[in-house]
Amino acid sequence: MAVALPMLSACSYLDVIPPEQPGLDDTMDDADAVRNFLYSCYSAVEGSGYMEDLSTDELVMSDMIGSANQKIAWNQLTSSSTDDYGWNKYYNAIGQCHLFQEELAEATPLGVTDEMKAEYNAQADFLIAYYHFKLLSRYGPIPVIDRFMPADTPKEEMPGRSHFDYVVNFICNKLDNAAKLMAPDRNSSEWGLATSTICYALKARVLLYAASDLWNGGFPETWWRNTNYETPGYGYELVSHTYSREKWEKALEACDYAIKWAESEGGNSLLKLENMPARAANITYPYIPGKEGLTDADKDPMDGDFKDYVMLMSLLLQSTPAEGNREYIWGENPYNEIDTYSYLPLNIMQRSGTWVTGYSLISPTLYIIEHFYTENGELPALDDDFPTSDEWFTSAGIAEHPDIIKLCTGREPRFYAWLGFDGGEYSSMIKDGQSLFLNMKSSSAQGRNPQSNRNYSVSGFLTKKHIEPDLSFTQSGTDANTGYPVPLIRLAELYLNRAECYAELDMTDEALADLNEIRTRAGVRELEASDITDDMTIVDWVRNERCIELFQEGHRYYDVRRWMLAPELLGEGAREGLNVMEKYDPTFEEFNKRVTIDQPFTWDDRMYLLPVYADEVYSNPQMIQAPGY
Repeated sequence: MAVALPMLSACSYLDVIPPEQPGLDDTMDDADAVRNFLYSCYSAVEGSGYMEDLSTDELVMSDMIGSANQKIAWNQLTSSSTDDYGWNKYYNAIGQCHLFQEELAEATPLGVTDEMKAEYNAQADFLIAYYHFKLLSRYGPIPVIDRFMPADTPKEEMPGRSHFDYVVNFICNKLDNAAKLMAPDRNSSEWGLATSTICYALKARVLLYAASDLWNGGFPETWWRNTNYETPGYGYELVSHTYSREKWEKALEACDYAIKWAESEGGNSLLKLENMPARAANITYPYIPGKEGLTDADKDPMDGDFKDYVMLMSLLLQSTPAEGNREYIWGENPYNEIDTYSYLPLNIMQRSGTWVTGYSLISPTLYIIEHFYTENGELPALDDDFPTSDEWFTSAGIAEHPDIIKLCTGREPRFYAWLGFDGGEYSSMIKDGQSLFLNMKSSSAQGRNPQSNRNYSVSGFLTKKHIEPDLSFTQSGTDANTGYPVPLIRLAELYLNRAECYAELDMTDEALADLNEIRTRAGVRELEASDITDDMTIVDWVRNERCIELFQEGHRYYDVRRWMLAPELLGEGAREGLNVMEKYDPTFEEFNKRVTIDQPFTWDDRMYLLPVYADEVYSNPQMIQAPGY
């Protein structure tokens, strides 16, 4: 079994003997063997963002793909679904962690001190907590596995689902105990391994989810409970059906502690203009509609020009701690080449008569396009200075780029850093150091074409959040595609977590302060008390800021469910785009129409939870299925 340790730049693939196989003792011979066994416990951390990104209202792709995440959005899951959305992966990893701890406790590996044993054991505890959380957030109340359970464990001894709050407490206790035995940061050769900072940050997220509507009195299936298994202290109940303000207070305490620990002990900070990665000086300024007057000659990050903020946000997820980006608290391996090409546009450039091309698969919805702010820091629909909605899909009248619509002008820096649109510049250097301006209508450029019935933008827009701004395909075939960490936790999330707690506890001034930390570093104006209205409450501002700042980072799937907004945001007809499908090579007017994306998106309350595979329920007499499956 070959397993990669996430984000350890000094480590290659590691051959680790699988659990319960001959030769297991060899994994505890010496310090190197112990570390290799521990690193195998991290294997299930990888690939955590695919399902979350592509089964919400953020992004869509061609229905010809038929992917597992599309089945979630289309409500096509059943208890006989063979797609594994984490159940087997995470429980196998939990078993691996417990086995590691069991073997480590009995072994005397050469070169491993008691202090090292304690720290390795703490890392395994962290992973046990993390994997339980991933299961809890997808499947709801889950069985808690608190020890190694061999394959021949009698089925009568297998645990059933535990009450949601019990699982939360189990996870938080694991994280607290693990944090006490780990350093707050790692050196570059160990970056990606657990730290106390990661522990406290994850605990804050766990308690935020637990305080949210779905799990704080709002779960719709009030009848759902165990029949053959009791959770200690909770009986057969699986979900609390009464609201508790105390849950928000506990979440706030954890969020506040996590931020202060990250900044004081972990050395984390938001990426801001003053610590712009130095390589920005070698990246050509992007074209921004209405900002044509700013050129490379105007570069001065301390001036805070609009394009400086666009550059900063372009590099937010495309730079490392070694470049001065200390915002990452935890990350995983970069998206691989296949994933990168899924985001990139069609027909980037010709090389020796052959197109260098992406797949244009990952398409932001109009909801996302319309919920990034204007340059005034407001929603387009609520900004009196922004064109009215009946003008959004008309030409902005830019002589050099007439295909740019008004909806894509006068927007905030993150819009231009992370989104691609017809007539706009996708990248300033991607064509052997030259710009690529998108033509999303033309079948010979980046538009849908009859030669490909699946690789095209369904919505008419593209995303570039995970694309390096200095990515360059060269005529020589040497492509400058470095690959950067995918964030699992970053400091901006912690500020937004705490802002949400403040908002739910009616601590408006404190919520505004945290929101403004995120807004101002992105070049968006500060919010004031007067911005809070019936149309945009403080809770609305918090939720929309999460939608923007954490776009395409795996949060939206959980956010819309825990807020219980999924029926509104994920139901039939909710996902819209431009008129891509009517014909090939449409005119400007034909293309720029709001249309409902023609896929079987729907919502049913059973979709709050994923189903457990039927065999798992049949083989465990203590286990019950999720409601509706």
